[in-house]
Amino acid sequence: MLRCIEIARNGLGLTAPNPSVGAVIVYNDKIIGEGFTSSYGGNHAEVNAIQSVTDKSILKEATLYVTLEPCSHFGKTPPCADLINTHGIKKVVIGLLDPHEKVAGKGVQKLIDRGCKVSVGILENQCREHHRRFLTFHEKKRPYIILKWAETADGFISPAKEKRGQNKEPYWITNTYSRQLVHQWRAAEQAILVGTNTVLEDNPKLDVRNWTGKNPLRIILDKDLKIKNEFYVFDGSTPTLVLTSEIDQKKYNDKVEYQVIDFDNQIASQICELLYSKHITSLLIEGGTRTLQTFIDNDLWDEARVFVGATSFKKGVKAPQLSGSLIATHKIKTDTLSTYRYD
Repeated sequence: MLRCIEIARNGLGLTAPNPSVGAVIVYNDKIIGEGFTSSYGGNHAEVNAIQSVTDKSILKEATLYVTLEPCSHFGKTPPCADLINTHGIKKVVIGLLDPHEKVAGKGVQKLIDRGCKVSVGILENQCREHHRRFLTFHEKKRPYIILKWAETADGFISPAKEKRGQNKEPYWITNTYSRQLVHQWRAAEQAILVGTNTVLEDNPKLDVRNWTGKNPLRIILDKDLKIKNEFYVFDGSTPTLVLTSEIDQKKYNDKVEYQVIDFDNQIASQICELLYSKHITSLLIEGGTRTLQTFIDNDLWDEARVFVGATSFKKGVKAPQLSGSLIATHKIKTDTLSTYRYD
């Protein structure tokens, strides 16, 4: 099962809104096949694992290990439970049940009805940790929300305006290694969100140019459409959604999508509801203090990743304040990365 979890990580950022599942097939205490979920619309992990087995005749005597309950319904692909039964696999070990209403125990029942011996709950906590985006989406009806920011040693997230130059570009607090890590994170999530001021001051691209992977959906909060067309977020290089209060579509940029929300009423909740309706299972928030604090104050976050750099600003915009459980601390050269979970 640990191997299932290990290979399942290969699909992060590619399979959503489907979960990135890992599957391993064992015969005579030897792994004879394994697979993880293909990019969205492609094969599920169980299919890839079964296809990787050279001699299909021995599947009747093999055991299939999988991080999440095999599906039991027709979607983009046929039910995995049916494929397992077709090949006569008589023992299946499952990390945890699928909370999706179309599965939710039905996959296990299909296997049992065909005489398969099924074990559920093997390394369940580790499997839940891996599938936390998918589980949050189905259990809480919103995306899994990761907050990310970098602050100086004296607690500022951005400098005073006089410290900035004329060019609209990021004022880096962290080193190049930390910045590359952030691009790796972006590749694992379905969407990334920032506020108006972050775009106006930093002109970010919000892509994964320093990593390999799929760019997340860019989501921009721009209540009054202050951001002009020359900013990178309007370059059309990757799908972008602008959340605004402006209803005049003549002011819209045809390279991006717009959605009108009420900026005077529970913004964080509205965003979560909107993204749930769009089947966005995970959201990385890299906005400024105001945007980040909005989600913190509304208890709408699951994980926070906070870099502390070696530099000091003495004045500027203070970093957000949160209370949560510190679960890990890492040194990245001159930076310290602390990871928190919502209590």
